[in-house]
Amino acid sequence: MQIVPGSEDRVIEHGRHIWVEIRAGKVRGSPNYRFILRTSAVREVLERYRPQVIESQCPWVLPWTAINYRRAHPETALVAGYHTDFPNTHVHRVGSALFGDFVAGGLRRLSASYAEMTYREFDRVYTLGQDMRSVLAGYRVPHVDVLSLGVDARIFHPERRDPGLRAELGLPPGDGPLLIYAGRIDNEKRADRLLSMFRLLPPELGAAMVLVGDGKLRASMAEAAQGLPIALPGYCANRHELARLLASADIYVSAMADETFGLSVLEAQACGLPVVGFASGAMVQRVLPGLGKLVPLDDVEAMAHAVMQVWQGDCAATGRLARAHVSSHYAWERTFERLFNEVYPQALSEAWRRRRRAGWFRRGEQDSLASVKAG
Repeated sequence: MQIVPGSEDRVIEHGRHIWVEIRAGKVRGSPNYRFILRTSAVREVLERYRPQVIESQCPWVLPWTAINYRRAHPETALVAGYHTDFPNTHVHRVGSALFGDFVAGGLRRLSASYAEMTYREFDRVYTLGQDMRSVLAGYRVPHVDVLSLGVDARIFHPERRDPGLRAELGLPPGDGPLLIYAGRIDNEKRADRLLSMFRLLPPELGAAMVLVGDGKLRASMAEAAQGLPIALPGYCANRHELARLLASADIYVSAMADETFGLSVLEAQACGLPVVGFASGAMVQRVLPGLGKLVPLDDVEAMAHAVMQVWQGDCAATGRLARAHVSSHYAWERTFERLFNEVYPQALSEAWRRRRRAGWFRRGEQDSLASVKAG
């Protein structure tokens, strides 16, 4: 069963798979995203279907819906994915921009205490890398696993390349590289750095760029990119269409500083693209030597130079290596095998031990009451 935000409340049952949408408002500035606040509706779904395992992917409201449900049903196992160190990446960064470093420091400490209090309630927590595992160790969260995401290499495949994409997007024809980025176009993803980098590429290179996604910066970036061979086609919900866009480009570019895993990077690599980005966060694990180039953080001049180096080198061979690396290390089958055969069983074992402890407590409590009555 999956519970996701939607435009209305609805339940779709298809065999053993149950898809539940909870009516939720759109996120301001990111119209393709919704945020569930109606926790009572989520609780009703849980009470109706009584899941054995609840997996939470949201750090804000829904974890406590699951925790409170588990308190009423102690046999339920709780699993959480911790993908972003939100006290630093979200709370401190936004707080610093709005209120200054002093207030932001206090907000970070409060949110770190919240993270510790929340994730210590879960039976198992998994992260996408050792760096986040170390963060959770600092929050004194036990039972943490590292579980990589995966890519469907059958969908994200170089064979989806479409030579007519440039013309379709209104980009000028040419023999230069077509750069692509896929993700939110906002401050967190630092998409504006890509525009700064593109302006530094020599005109004779004949480069063009596609920024796939939506977000708070999309309108301003579209205005700033006027007159440049840059297309912003908007959000792409269809995975097959996204694969076509990626496979039709030549180099994937990313300006992220705090990438937690880099799934979009893996999808681009599966499509046979070299990657150019900043040597920060999970990019260091995704873009190994020979699969592209990483440059110092925020050095857009070095990024532009790296794009030219990759393009003027054996770009196709680099892309083939990237494809082979993803195919052999990041298959979804491996991810789900570990999730279902290791993480979930361990969480269920902890739930069983908790239920036994609760049973012993209740039995002891009843014995005490009986002795009082007898006296």
